[in-house]
This record gives sequence, structure tokens and C-alpha cells, in this order.
Amino acid sequence: MKRMAPRGIRLTAFLLLFLTPASPDVRQCGCDLARPETMEARECSLCREAEKQGSDEPVFFLKDINPRKPNRLLALPRAHGKMQHSLHLFSPAEQKRIWTAAIAKARDVWGDDWGLAMNGDESRTQCHTHIHIGKLLKGIETANFAVVTGPERITAPTDGSGIWVHPEGARLHVHMAEQITETVLLR
Repeated sequence: MKRMAPRGIRLTAFLLLFLTPASPDVRQCGCDLARPETMEARECSLCREAEKQGSDEPVFFLKDINPRKPNRLLALPRAHGKMQHSLHLFSPAEQKRIWTAAIAKARDVWGDDWGLAMNGDESRTQCHTHIHIGKLLKGIETANFAVVTGPERITAPTDGSGIWVHPEGARLHVHMAEQITETVLLR
């Protein structure tokens, strides 16, 4: 005799499988400034914000609009990258400019308790490159990091993984090879 799952379990399974909204996959980002209809997608909203900025602003800042992250800012380049706008596709000078601006803003807001985080390509919900700025949580340090002397030494991952950075004395600890990195910051 075949045993059926109770109706409540079947209904819950249905709801989870078919009614849960899919998160955007920025690895196949379709944001294309030459095709305005592509810019209406949710995952292109930061690209739309970048287009509102003056061309003389190479890096700009936004407050994170997620109500569950009231203490966060975002640092964004004005320029658009290709596909999912991965930071490693920007020139070394552009990368340095982005990291330098993000670090300066983080220090201004959080003093020496700041942290920067960029989720990996599989975990990002926005195509446009952006760095989360926030207060680094206490006791979050892991053993997997590189020590660098400044923003020009931060190497953006080329494998689609995320990166998080924080100060340690006069140097920076750069953590890589993780997908979800923004969880090291105060919400």
C-alpha cells in the first residue's frame, strides 16, 4: 500500500518549490545600456543608479536600501563592467580607486572598526560591482587571509568568489575564497 504525505507537507513543498522567487543569477547579467528594456530588471537597479551619477564621480556611495541592513553603505564605480561587472575586469588603477574610496568612507564612518565585503558572483543579487561598507563584527577573523599594505595591493578574485577586507594595525587583512562575505558586517 502506497503511503501519501500529509496534505500540509505536500502544500508546504509545493509552496517552497513553485512560489519562492528565484534570486537573480548575475553570472548571466543582461544589463545593457544600449538596450534600455534590459535595464528594468531588478538585478540592474545599481546600474540604473550609476547612470544617474555625474561622469566626474568615478566612485559613489549609496545607503543600502535593504531594511534588514540599516547600518550599511555601498561603494560603487560609476563605470559599468562587462557581464556581471566583476571587479577583476576593471584596470588595476580603477580597482585601486574603488578600494581607496571605500576604505576612506569606511574609516570616516566606523573609525578603525570598519570592514568591506563583496559577495561572490553566485551570491550577488546585483550585476553592478559594489562593495558593502559596515562595522566589522567582533571575533569574526579567520585564518584564511593575506596581509597587504594598502588598497593598491588588494587583488580582486578572478574565480567568482567573494572578498572581505578589514584593517589590522597599519595593514589590511584580505579574506578570499568565500561566496557570502557581507555577513562579517553589522547589519
